Amino acid sequence: SEGSLYSNLWMELSLEEQRVYVMRLLDALEVTDRDKRLKVARAILYLAQGVFDECDTEADVLYWSRHNVFLLYDMGIFTALLELLSMEIDNNQACSSAVRKPAISLADSTELRVLLSIMYLMVETIRVETEGDSPERKAAREAFKTELGSPLYNGEPFALLLFTMVTKFCSMNAPHFPMKKVLLLLWKTILFTLGGFEELQEMKVRMREQLNLSPLPEDSIKVVRQMRAASPPASAMELIEQQQQQKRGRRSRRPLVKQDSLDTYNERDPFKNDDARDEEDDPEDVDSGIEGEVDPLDRDVIIQPPPPPPLRPPTERVSFPRGLPWAPKYTLLFLVHTVFSFFFLMLFYSDIDTLVGLPRPIHESVKTLKQHKYVSIAEVQIKREEELQQCPMTMGEEEVEETPAEILYLGMLPSLSQYVIALLKLLLAAAPTSKAKTDSINILADVLPEEMPITVLQSMKLGIDVNRHKEIIVKAISALLLLLLKHFKLNHIYQFEYVAQHLVFANCIPLILKFFNQNIMSYISAKNSICALDFPHCVVHEMPELTAESLEAGDSNQFCWRNLFSCINLLRILNKITKWKHSRTMMLVVFKSAPILKRALKVKQAMMQLYVLKLLKIQTKYLGRQWRKSNMKTMSAIYQKVRHRLNDDWAYGNDIDARPWDFQAEECALRECIEKFNTRRYDKNQNSDFTPVDNCLQSVLGQRVDLPEDFHYSYEMWLEREVFSQPIQWEGLLQAQ
Repeated sequence: SEGSLYSNLWMELSLEEQRVYVMRLLDALEVTDRDKRLKVARAILYLAQGVFDECDTEADVLYWSRHNVFLLYDMGIFTALLELLSMEIDNNQACSSAVRKPAISLADSTELRVLLSIMYLMVETIRVETEGDSPERKAAREAFKTELGSPLYNGEPFALLLFTMVTKFCSMNAPHFPMKKVLLLLWKTILFTLGGFEELQEMKVRMREQLNLSPLPEDSIKVVRQMRAASPPASAMELIEQQQQQKRGRRSRRPLVKQDSLDTYNERDPFKNDDARDEEDDPEDVDSGIEGEVDPLDRDVIIQPPPPPPLRPPTERVSFPRGLPWAPKYTLLFLVHTVFSFFFLMLFYSDIDTLVGLPRPIHESVKTLKQHKYVSIAEVQIKREEELQQCPMTMGEEEVEETPAEILYLGMLPSLSQYVIALLKLLLAAAPTSKAKTDSINILADVLPEEMPITVLQSMKLGIDVNRHKEIIVKAISALLLLLLKHFKLNHIYQFEYVAQHLVFANCIPLILKFFNQNIMSYISAKNSICALDFPHCVVHEMPELTAESLEAGDSNQFCWRNLFSCINLLRILNKITKWKHSRTMMLVVFKSAPILKRALKVKQAMMQLYVLKLLKIQTKYLGRQWRKSNMKTMSAIYQKVRHRLNDDWAYGNDIDARPWDFQAEECALRECIEKFNTRRYDKNQNSDFTPVDNCLQSVLGQRVDLPEDFHYSYEMWLEREVFSQPIQWEGLLQAQ
């Protein structure tokens, strides 16, 4: 029976009346009737979406959505939904019927989609902090964050329940699970509990302060934004034209002078005219005939640049600092090698400050190097782990802080390989270059209708939905993997290495290269969105008539920021797992990643170009001198935009001594260090080498042993069989002692 409370508008109710209504909904969620539970869940979803039927503007919908979400959390709705979600996951009858069905559609995941939609709205709304939030809302946000990240739900974090859904779906035990919503909720949960990139930067600064390390030289994200804001100078094209004239024999009458700086080159976009050259004509993607190429290493033959263009207003041009944007670094090992090259005493291996007897230029060089000395958190963690492994009794037991990343890693550790493989399977299925196979997993279970479209307009709409569905899955997986790698690396380097090694063993490197082996400009500029159907626009305004022409036109944005975000994340993942790993760098070379990555440079976005150039930089010395000579434009861009180490030989080194077995030994040594770390910290029962043993005969024999009740009935038979009838080899016993 519906009382007077149900007939009023939600906006007209007082806060107490709204609480009473939510309490009634909470009680109704516990009914046994499945249809009634679904009806109540949809009512809760309507509240979480902002009671849009009572709103006139989009701002009203967003306001009431935020108000209702905090109210739902305060009334304990999330915990009740979690119990229903666990019940739906363990619903063997629904899983069995889905397995037997020849085709899965939207109707098979209705309950799960409603529950996941409510939970996603709650997590995302509470996660985003606004200026107008009251202290009560801020406290609720911190409490919700703690609950999601701590093992309060069935003894494990909430993210592990979602990881279980992913692995169960990929094992084909539950093909009806709506993976897009699961992955989105999993990504937002990790983002909420562990923190985003800005929180990561703050955590890194605090940790360096705790370890008494030097502060970071700069914020990488801010530097990239400055690079993006700086526009190329007008004189760059004049330099190219003058170089062309020099190659064609029409030399300028201005004298050749040495260039004392690379300021003009620093602000040049080396890929400005790449679109004019068809790279598909050259299978090896070798720039053998680049005209207008300026070699930054050959400064004696550079024509003096023309006068600078007239100054532009500050609003149009952001001033860029002179020189390279990154502060150079060097490792301690390089300084040691520098000293060794002049002084061959191993005594100074641990004492790099003693420079007695060395030439004065070496003193100045060491002084300069110390100004750029950089010790990473990973180096400190590795050194600490070595000390704990070598001196377990002296160092004592390690005190591990129960951070959200530590709790998540501990929960993921037993099934980490399954989680990684499942995520990469979904990424492969959603990649635009993947072809549908009969044995591949179906990720379209929550987008395909029960009845297939019969008109052209319906087919076009479904095609846009399918492409958008795949793009969202790629976006969620790429962001999720990058967050896990960055947080685990900050928490402990061997946690990061463990996840990275699982990614490598699961063929993550060729998978990402396969993803980029497409027309990347078409993927970046894809228009798989229908603006008229976006929420809350579609529920506030009148729905316009959709036609084939309007669907083909798509939105007015030049780029699809969703796909650009995914590409940058995948490039960052590839950089993370290959950095300082020669074996994985060789995989980039073996899979011919250079032409694939060079095609990605056509995207005129600073951050994406930066991570592409980083990947090209680490493999240049394996590509040979001819490749570097034929791709001087790319080499110049690397010099211009990527950070360099003071001992870096990327531009001229040739690693001719590299052999495959050396790389295998490198991975095996890393795996051994990871296993020792996991055994020492998490498998303490297996580490029996240092377990105390009671060697006192009286205390051992004096311990009371509980025997079964029927032991005295068979005691004499057991004594005859196990003691009297068995020969005792006293010599062997004495030798063992």
